Amino acid sequence: MYYLYHIPGKKIGVTRNLNTRVTLMQGYKENEYEVLEQSNDIDYISDREIELQKSYGYKVDRKLYKHLFNKMKINATEQTSTFPCPVNKLKGQLQDNIGLTWKTDHGQFEITKRTISWIMANVKISYYDEKRSFIYNKAFYEAFLNDEHTPQPKYKTSVEKIPNRFELIRMWAKDRGLYDKGNSHTQYVKLMEEAGELAQAILKQDKPEIQDAIGDMVVVLTNLAELEDFTIEDCIDSAYTEISTRRGKMHNGTFVKETL
Repeated sequence: MYYLYHIPGKKIGVTRNLNTRVTLMQGYKENEYEVLEQSNDIDYISDREIELQKSYGYKVDRKLYKHLFNKMKINATEQTSTFPCPVNKLKGQLQDNIGLTWKTDHGQFEITKRTISWIMANVKISYYDEKRSFIYNKAFYEAFLNDEHTPQPKYKTSVEKIPNRFELIRMWAKDRGLYDKGNSHTQYVKLMEEAGELAQAILKQDKPEIQDAIGDMVVVLTNLAELEDFTIEDCIDSAYTEISTRRGKMHNGTFVKETL
């Protein structure tokens, strides 16, 4: 879905993710902008953006939005895929390029909602240009393409065998110095912020934002556990051991444990 948004007195633009592009990247709260129209038709929304920019008297974009959609030029070498933007702008660029594919020595890669999460957890700043960022092709291949040929086990109880998910988060945090310079207090505050975003998303029944908020909370909890000298796997297994034999019943939408 493409959203045609209006920041009064500032601009009219198009995005596929209002929260990321308008709130997180541009800094405007929900009550500071409005959605004028929305459509799945990129041709219509691109033409309509120009029409409204003219009618409102704003600066008119030189290129139609649809011509920017696949503008990301990803440079693939044998080892890496490099994106033409810094890490702090990458998520928005990826979301605007969902469906874009590029060829590597490990096969054809694609930008999807699922791969965006992995890319953002594993992306690194270019050693040669801080305005560029990159991922390792082999790691991307192992995370996605290789799954098609390797049957995955069906996990029934402990999550300790889930391949690499939490280790990838810890590697990402370690690379950014979070464990050296961060602390549990700031992670707890971050967790409450993410919980607030989840609450808003649930109230609006915004499924993509619900998914994103839950994922963000898992990342924060993984790092919080590490800062407290646990692993998130330890915490989950401890909780599961506690609830695995618990008995009770549902009451008003909540599981109420049986008291002895």
